[in-house]
Amino acid sequence: MTTTRPTGQLAPEQLPQQTEQARQERLRRWRLVLGGEADGTGRTLAGRDAAMDGALAALYRGADEGGARPRTTGPRSAGLGGSAPQVARWLGDIREYFPTSVVQVMQQDAITRLGLERLLLEPEMLEAVEPDVHLVSTLLSLKHALPETTRETARAVVARVVADLERRLADRTRATLGGALDRSARVARPRHRDIDWGRTIRANLANYLPEHRTVVPERLVGYARAQRSVKKEVILCVDQSGSMAPSVVHSAVFGAVLSSMKTLATRLVVFDTSVVDLTEQLTDPVDVLFATQLGGGTDINRALAYCQSRITRPADTVVVLISDLYEGGIRDEMLKRVAAMKAAGVQFVALLALSDEGAPAYDHAHAAALAALGCPAFACTPDAFPEIMAAAVERRPLPVPQT
Repeated sequence: MTTTRPTGQLAPEQLPQQTEQARQERLRRWRLVLGGEADGTGRTLAGRDAAMDGALAALYRGADEGGARPRTTGPRSAGLGGSAPQVARWLGDIREYFPTSVVQVMQQDAITRLGLERLLLEPEMLEAVEPDVHLVSTLLSLKHALPETTRETARAVVARVVADLERRLADRTRATLGGALDRSARVARPRHRDIDWGRTIRANLANYLPEHRTVVPERLVGYARAQRSVKKEVILCVDQSGSMAPSVVHSAVFGAVLSSMKTLATRLVVFDTSVVDLTEQLTDPVDVLFATQLGGGTDINRALAYCQSRITRPADTVVVLISDLYEGGIRDEMLKRVAAMKAAGVQFVALLALSDEGAPAYDHAHAAALAALGCPAFACTPDAFPEIMAAAVERRPLPVPQT
């Protein structure tokens, strides 16, 4: 009598070989993670593994004694060196061996750990890198140092990142905000010709009388004609200090998207110790980004004073302050302005960051002071921003992330 082994089950004579293969694979992975020949694995890398290890070693090997953070005074291994050709080859290697998300992390680490900003001033370097928000931030901080031969390439890199962000965020933002604006325009006591019967029936389904086969509309839903022409106003007030660079990039994209909506009047204001209104450039977020000046101090009070002076219909206005709240201006005046805007009917939103960077560093005392005024300050990812704005437009509680 013969027996049939279940599909996928190994024969006994195959088990030792399978176990050894798994062990070797684990050693291979540990060798790539640990780096260096004296890592205790005894594993020698060859071929593609050796090339991957070389690309990693060029960036990460050479930490100080005791595992301290690597020095940033120059290259620390034979991999990158200081020449543009070597870096160009390395950039090509990491794009071949690693997925895009890993490539972007390694590029950012190369810029910050090895001081490669100067190499981004060369067109061939910009053409080789994988563009992302961090690279855009670096280019914007270097824009005044860019030689003429590099400026168009840098602009093209920034435009690629902006286009990717718009593809990812624009449709959802318009759909979410459009629905919120639509709902905010409804009234509970419309005139007969303004009743939206479809929504009215759905809102009163609990009042269906089966014996009469009808719905009793206790609540009417409709649109007030006078309100249809009233635009909601949104003011994005964005801190352009160096630490807020990714937030500036996302704010420019969202500003352009919001300004394209006919039911919104959008204003974009950026600030450090001075205030610049970039509303006229919102049709092109790339122009907005190149008009910013990353770095410098912070005067939130002055920025809010400017925004406050541009508010004409407080009850129809949403002010979004995007800042880490490290105020260099007059703290008490800043808080008084926020309180005054809220008292006038403005919906005030305080975002510590608008990025995918996770929990930011911020001024806890100022965040607590804003919370005491009814303005909780929290970080927001780009994916969550449309819902935050929808809640603000509808004047309902903000979906503050749990920390």
